[in-house]
Amino acid sequence: MAELLSDDQLDDVLPKLSDWTAQEASLVRTVELESFAKAIMVVNRVAEIAENDNHHPDVDIRYRTLTFRLSTHYKGGITALDVSLAEEIDGVLDALA
Repeated sequence: MAELLSDDQLDDVLPKLSDWTAQEASLVRTVELESFAKAIMVVNRVAEIAENDNHHPDVDIRYRTLTFRLSTHYKGGITALDVSLAEEIDGVLDALA
């Protein structure tokens, strides 16, 4: 079972996730894509990964701007599951954005 990251662990992880911030017990990244269609393509790919991992992000879609919010809800904060999903989302964005 995933354990909450300590403040020190989070401080060690955040530099590796340079486009993410820690906000209100979540990892958050906002990205603007070139079109609405591209944004939906990214969301669809992230949805496949999330289903496979059984760990689901909160996603806000505003035209071509996406905001991902990652938190392990049953733990009440950020765990290694969120860090792993953030890295996978970064990979999707690198490949499709």
